[in-house]
Amino acid sequence: MTGESEGNAAGPLESAAFPPLLRTLAVVLVVDLFAFALWSLPSLRTTSWSATSLFVFGVAGLCVAWVGYWIVYSRTRLEGDVLTQTWLWNKRVRAEDVAQLKLVHIRMLERVIAPRLLVRRRFGGITWFHAYDPQVLVAFGQRVAARAMPSSPPPEK
Repeated sequence: MTGESEGNAAGPLESAAFPPLLRTLAVVLVVDLFAFALWSLPSLRTTSWSATSLFVFGVAGLCVAWVGYWIVYSRTRLEGDVLTQTWLWNKRVRAEDVAQLKLVHIRMLERVIAPRLLVRRRFGGITWFHAYDPQVLVAFGQRVAARAMPSSPPPEK
């Protein structure tokens, strides 16, 4: 069986991209920043604002909320030979396009720092994939290794 058919037989592997503690911390920080902005509203109203500064202030608030949202809802999925992570933009790589992999996993800090996989593509480009469950990343590494290993020749008769 090939790696792709094995992955389809077992079903796709999926994990949250970031650990629960980090996702909770992201929510707390975003809520605190917006609470601080509301608390500061009386003094902010007395300040002279240009249109540009109001625009930058608003865009910064949207960026904080947008990144916080994706930290909470980002998922990493291995389906067949394709690894995908939803993020601000969707990251996607096929096992056949991989030139090099590096798994970064600090066991003592896994409650805060998600295991991640550095993927270098054959035709350039580097992408980081995060997964709270390192088995998703390890399974993808096994698929890449299976493609890189030459298949054994048929036995001679």
